[in-house]
Amino acid sequence: MTKTLYVGNLPWSTTEDELAQAFAAHVEVKGCRIITDRETGRSRGFGFVEVADEDVERAVGAVNGTQLDGRDIIVNEARPRQNKF
Repeated sequence: MTKTLYVGNLPWSTTEDELAQAFAAHVEVKGCRIITDRETGRSRGFGFVEVADEDVERAVGAVNGTQLDGRDIIVNEARPRQNKF
């Protein structure tokens, strides 16, 4: 099984490959995506990384608060999506 980690405070220029590399030194990355604005296609400054269940704590501890392109990124376990209606 995999768990999804929320990664916030990303620089606008961060690519999915760069985000995956930030985690790959510590855990095996199963998937990665950066959320973009639908109209402009520009990064919204956050994304998600999928890791194995047993790697969640190690990934959060190793990457949370580290710098990526000069910004301190925030990492925690993602909460389930909630309907807006």
